[in-house]
Parts: sequence; C-alpha cells; structure tokens
Amino acid sequence: MKVLVLSAGLVCVLLLVGCGEKVQAPDPVILPLFQNVTVHFTPDDSTKYDSPFASARDKGRVMATYREMEDGRGPERVLLRFVVRPIRKDIRNVVDRWDRAGWIRLVKPGTEPVEMVRFMTAYGGEIAHEVDVTHLAPLLEGYCEFEVFIDTWVSPAWKVDAELVFLPDAVGAVNPPTWALGALFPEGGLNAEKPSATATVVIPEGTRWVELAAITTGHCTDGRDADEFITKDNVLIVDGQEVFRWRPWRDDCGDFRAVNPYCAKWADGSWSSDYSRSGWCPGDVADPEFIDLSDWLTPGEHTVTWMVEDIRPKDPEDEDGHHGYWRVSASLAGWR
Repeated sequence: MKVLVLSAGLVCVLLLVGCGEKVQAPDPVILPLFQNVTVHFTPDDSTKYDSPFASARDKGRVMATYREMEDGRGPERVLLRFVVRPIRKDIRNVVDRWDRAGWIRLVKPGTEPVEMVRFMTAYGGEIAHEVDVTHLAPLLEGYCEFEVFIDTWVSPAWKVDAELVFLPDAVGAVNPPTWALGALFPEGGLNAEKPSATATVVIPEGTRWVELAAITTGHCTDGRDADEFITKDNVLIVDGQEVFRWRPWRDDCGDFRAVNPYCAKWADGSWSSDYSRSGWCPGDVADPEFIDLSDWLTPGEHTVTWMVEDIRPKDPEDEDGHHGYWRVSASLAGWR
C-alpha cells in the first residue's frame, strides 16, 4: 500500500511494504532563482540595482539571472514559489502603489521564451504564490536564463524572491511530459492593429498527447471598459482551422482585497480591487488554460495562431490614443 503524506508545505512520501518497513523518499531540492532582487525603472542608470546574481534589462523593469540545471532528474513535480514586496517610501506610503502586470519567464536557445507564471501585483501590497510548473520540466535542464518583469514606471519599485522546488516522485503519481517548448510570446501583446500571432511548431515523432498552456489577460491603457472590464473572444487556430474559443474572466477579485491596501473606495461603496476583469485580479496569478490539442498537433510541422477578436482600437479623438490590448503567451508539452 502506498501513502502520500503532506506536512508543513513539504512532501514526504513513505512506501509501506508488506512487513511495515518504511522507506523515505528523497528530500525536495530547492533552487533559488531571485533573492531580494529590485525591479525598477531607471532609464539613466539601469544597472543601479544590479548584483552578481541578477542584472537589469529594459531599464530595470526586467531583472535576469541564469542557472546551470541538472540533466536527467527523472519523474518529479516542479513548483515555482515567489514573493513580490512593495518598497516603502515612508511609514505611510510605498513607492509603487498600483497594480502592475508581471511575469517570471524561462529563456532558452532554440525555443520561444516561456512564461512560467503571470501575476498581477496588488495595490501596494505583498503577494506570495506557489504554482505548479511540472508541464515545463523537460526545459529545466542545462543552461537556463530566468527573467522577472514588473510593468512599473517608478524606482525603486518592488522586491522579488523566487525559487524552484523539485519534488522527487516515489509513488508514480507524477507524469511529466516527454518534451516541452515555447510556442508564442508576442512582445507587446495583441492589439487592434495586431490582433493575432502565429508560430510554426514541430511535433516530435512518437508523440501521442499534446497540451497547450495558454495564459491570457485583457487590459486597456486608460483603465476603463474594454478590454480590461469587457472581455473578448480568444481563438486558437491550428493549420487554418479554429480548434478552441474562450472568454477569460475573473469574478472573484473581491477575495483579494486584504492584499490591496492602497485600492480606492468609490462613492458607490465599491473597491477598485474588487471589479471583475478579463482573466485577472490584482494580487493574484493568472492560471493557464490547459487545452488538449492532440487531435490537431500530430507529429510533424504545424502553424498555431492565437487571435483576439474585436480589441478596442485607438480612439482617434484622444490625443493619447488609448486602446485595449491583450498579454498572451503559450507553451506546448507532449507525451510519447
């Protein structure tokens, strides 16, 4: 008989053999990625908050590091744990009190960047999350670059800690994919002028099951209406054929008010953090949509297109050209 025991956030697996002998599974392996890293926007000196373990890109809004990962680790569950903390300005205020989009992504030669997690900072509050990234396990070998991004425009803005946790599988409960690859990560996202992105992917021979992990959130440049508070159809097309359509939406944002200390309370009694949004909530992660594409992505070469319909275009009467846009990314995983 096999028993899985979970205790204090760590996993301890015991194999109970017929005579009662207990064999403890290997301990989890924890690999730090970012430790107290400062994300900022400093155009005049983007290296101001660099360290021997993390360096700035995009004027400090991206901090990058790298790791040499062990090959052939075997079946295991992989978790990504991270904490995002606002930097205090004084006893009453933080430097960046707004909700900001962010991500941690993996960059490897030969594949599109892979978004491991997308998160939204809280309105000036600290967030801590743990996400399962086992579907990306085949990519976590050899040389790996990791980036953390927060869409901030102030400096210094946020502190970030992140680590990977590898949980060895001793009971056959984990079935990691045979291969994985980044499929789509259009820089700048999708908008009315560029409502779709297309990639060519090659599915290895012998693959029997293919799953696409899609992360999508709707936004607007002026914080009103579409595409943040009015969702739109997201459409997946494989080799010219529509295969999946959905409308991302979150109506549970009020559950996160406690981590949003600087959100506004309006005259009608509502709080800015509580409003339903197109696939995201301030202070939470945007979970991937896992889509089975096995019937369409058979071994060989294919094109995959992601399109968002009816994105709000730039307002011709607005000199700032406010508009809607979507942040999207997709990765593929396959099982032989």
